[in-house]
Amino acid sequence: MSDLTTTTATGTAADAAGAGAPDAAGIDSRLEGHRVELTGYCYRMLGSAFEAEDAVQDTLVRAWRNFDKFEGRSSLRSWLYRIATNVCLDMLNAGNKRARPVDLTGPTPLAQAALSPRPENVWLEPMPDGRILPSVQDPAEAAVARESVRLAFVAALQHLPPKQRAVLILREVLAWKAAEVAELLETSVASVNSALQRARATLTETEGRAGDAADPLDEEQQKLLERYVKAFEGYDMAALTALLHEDAVMTMPPFDLWLQGTGDITGFMTSIGAGCAGSRLVPVSANGSPGFAHYKPAEDGSGFVPWAVQVIDIQDGAITGMHCFLDVPRWFPLFGLPDRLPADA
Repeated sequence: MSDLTTTTATGTAADAAGAGAPDAAGIDSRLEGHRVELTGYCYRMLGSAFEAEDAVQDTLVRAWRNFDKFEGRSSLRSWLYRIATNVCLDMLNAGNKRARPVDLTGPTPLAQAALSPRPENVWLEPMPDGRILPSVQDPAEAAVARESVRLAFVAALQHLPPKQRAVLILREVLAWKAAEVAELLETSVASVNSALQRARATLTETEGRAGDAADPLDEEQQKLLERYVKAFEGYDMAALTALLHEDAVMTMPPFDLWLQGTGDITGFMTSIGAGCAGSRLVPVSANGSPGFAHYKPAEDGSGFVPWAVQVIDIQDGAITGMHCFLDVPRWFPLFGLPDRLPADA
């Protein structure tokens, strides 16, 4: 499993350069220039931050080793996407499908709440925006990119067969032409169009409630989040209830429990989750949405320790989702977060 440190094909590059490969540093630079967009593509395909990083690394290594065979008959970008698609399809042949707690069970009443973990390969994973959203100048293009990495959208993609998933991402998100996708997948334009139609129909049935745009936050959204931080850090359940949609959900992977409604959410926070009173929240950006690194008070009173990465859904001026990813040894390094906050934070 990758540790998500930033790696390149440098070792392979050095070997190839020693064997007489032309302009090794230049090839490395050209390949690395596509890392972020390729990671976004692989993340949408796989639903896993770590598997996406592994897939991109495999893609770049394969591209380096075969660069002498790349004859410019297509763009370098198209060639890399072809390799990345094949890598992802091979990985998806294992049949694993990532999900959110809301995709697996119904909501649990507070009176029956129990924390039952499932293996990490079950869960759709969060991803920092900076690893999957390349900088673009066009606001409309940026908005499409953000929407396409939302947790609800990536979860919906998991319901598609792998090739339909690739077709939909390439056509709808990356705006490839049908002929370009057909060439990449070595199929016909008619097959691509048919796959896209079926994929759209499936998404219409499965995609969850969409949140509002998060980047840049408008003034109303910013004030809502500021009130959320104040209510959460103060553990003020009345204030928090006023910010939540009446049907808001709270999820906590790796536990399959999820709660719906303000009463069950705040009831959980003051009972099973009471240890989070007095916590601190640090802003992060994840999956095209606002989020927070959640630090709870250390038991020895020496500051605050990691507890969760929260991804927040906002719709129509209210918080509709609090998705709390609790596997902090994996998530906090991924987001570049400190492993402790001082007592005066």
